[in-house]
Amino acid sequence: MVFVLLLTASIFNSCSITLSGASIPPKMKTIYVQYIDNNALFVKNGLSQDITEALKSRIRSQTSLSIVNTPEADAAFTGSITSYTIAPVSIQATGNSNAPPIANASRLTVTVKIKYTVNFEEATPAEKKVSFEQDFTKTADFTGDIGSQENALLVTINKQLTEDIFNKAFANW
Repeated sequence: MVFVLLLTASIFNSCSITLSGASIPPKMKTIYVQYIDNNALFVKNGLSQDITEALKSRIRSQTSLSIVNTPEADAAFTGSITSYTIAPVSIQATGNSNAPPIANASRLTVTVKIKYTVNFEEATPAEKKVSFEQDFTKTADFTGDIGSQENALLVTINKQLTEDIFNKAFANW
């Protein structure tokens, strides 16, 4: 009986930890999330802070990792916002042959480039292989003036971006 308990304990001890769909090696204890700079041509005030904090919040709520202020953590996120654009997606004629057509609907697009690095010393080659550098893009369509809708659209985009980044980093174990 004692042998079975020890065997079961050792099997579970070698497995990765899974919380809310996240699967993290038990050796990974800390993570660094660098401030996500805004390097897009158009800079939306507060967007860098919002994306950075949303990613940290997701990590806090769905993992047992400690967020630290040093890149020498067991894993690290770095990156930047590389694109913030608003463009028409459908055109409507104005009814006046001399007037140019107008946008019937527009699309807000945000792209972030994220690098995720596994740093802990005991990481196996397979664990280090989950490191990545990738662009993540999300869009939201809207009609009318962007000014009254922009913050709500960004909340949706931000949630989608951080979900994709989190899943890419932590669902591959």
